[in-house]
Amino acid sequence: MPEKMKHLILKAWLSLLLLPIAMGLILFCTAGTLHYWQAWDCLAAFTGGSALVTAWLVRHDPALLERRMHGGPAAEKEPRQRIIMTFTTAGFLAHMVVPALDHRLGWSAMPPWLPVAGDLLILIGLYIVFLVFKVNTFTAATIQVAENQKVISTGPYAIVRHPMYAGALLYLLAMPIALGSWWGLAAFAATLPFLIWRIFEEEQLLARQLPGYTDYCAKVRWRLLPGVF
Repeated sequence: MPEKMKHLILKAWLSLLLLPIAMGLILFCTAGTLHYWQAWDCLAAFTGGSALVTAWLVRHDPALLERRMHGGPAAEKEPRQRIIMTFTTAGFLAHMVVPALDHRLGWSAMPPWLPVAGDLLILIGLYIVFLVFKVNTFTAATIQVAENQKVISTGPYAIVRHPMYAGALLYLLAMPIALGSWWGLAAFAATLPFLIWRIFEEEQLLARQLPGYTDYCAKVRWRLLPGVF
């Protein structure tokens, strides 16, 4: 195995290891306790699902894995995208901080079955992202058109134009539920406009730079949810 590939795989697994540690510190420090079963279950669902996706990428599409490793506000080329990703990252943090504060201060309560359902929705959202990765090796973490990139119209792309965002929005919506917080849904409501803004920006770029994308949009009407948007 080439040294570059070994480094990529090590970096991917290290990132996956650090993510739940960072998420756990945010959740349990904010909640002020380790006795927060919803947080443990949510971390298990998110980490387990992410680990399965990472394992598939390592084995089947390391090029896509490398593209996915370069993300975040600093990786974006356009100033508007840096703004969008800054607020989106803050929104992801709020999806943990607000529910953890809710747990600590007792702002709201959910029946036990709802957080379990939230865990399942997280896994479904990650599965949708996995289906996107299976058919689209050009799914970078930043908005760009890669060399030799083609329009993908199969798999989930035959249903909506942005299935990866649909999967991501599903697990973001599910996180506050998995963490047992009604108030946490406010974080989702605050993050949603920035992700929709990103979708419109991405469509404009793809229409300009990716041959055939405009025709694809004419065939696939819905962006995220069939019959709604």
